[in-house]
Amino acid sequence: MTAIGKPDLRTVNVTRYVTPLREGGSLPAIVEADDDFLYVLKFRGAGQGVKTLIAELISGELARAIGLKIPEIVFAVIDEAFGRTEPDKEIQDLLKASVGLNLALHYLSGSITFDPVVNKVPAELASKIVWLDCLITNVDRTARNTNMLTWNQELWLIDHGASLYFHHSWHNVQEQAGRAFTQVKDHVLLPFASELESVDIACKAILTSDRIRSIVSVVPDSWLLDENSESPAEKREVYIEFLERRLALSGEIIKAANYARETLV
Repeated sequence: MTAIGKPDLRTVNVTRYVTPLREGGSLPAIVEADDDFLYVLKFRGAGQGVKTLIAELISGELARAIGLKIPEIVFAVIDEAFGRTEPDKEIQDLLKASVGLNLALHYLSGSITFDPVVNKVPAELASKIVWLDCLITNVDRTARNTNMLTWNQELWLIDHGASLYFHHSWHNVQEQAGRAFTQVKDHVLLPFASELESVDIACKAILTSDRIRSIVSVVPDSWLLDENSESPAEKREVYIEFLERRLALSGEIIKAANYARETLV
């Protein structure tokens, strides 16, 4: 059996702050890096801090593993001197608080926001996205904020920072992992997700324990150090156990999603 390699994330250095993206409270921004590409940067000093970056990284790579379109995720380094000349005090404070390792996604220039009224999604693709969001407990894929883009006539997923919300408390993790994802009732693609059972079988075959472990292993140690006493290795095990338990109980989770769908269709 071929060993599963961990995702190979590049590291870039941020060279220019281009413009803020003032959606939500985390103030992401478009930046340029030393490879001359533009990225949407998620700051470690914003909002929920590095936990948003952890959720973005793990959930994004899980999505990529099951064949969904995700912009390239990179580690983005902000130098201590970067942003000293930034005239906006709020942005300057954010840059100062985010010195070091941050996360960024390749900027999809020319993309347009997915519109559920205009754009129809095939049942299998819709089911796979709903299945993923049930797995990672992503509360942020609603009609109000779809977090999906159309680029080159394909559907791309962005912004998974609101997923894996169990890690904001760390209490009763196993119990949280076993709960149905009730927020699925608000999922923008739920009406189209008629193939959840078959998608469940296919995606679970891909997301083996080895693959989950390889994805979680990419999370930097520095993002896993906080006020709790657990080591980074122990924190990784919690993420792995959470995801494995949700996969083990996916049948019940999908049953709840189908029930929610039946009330809509």
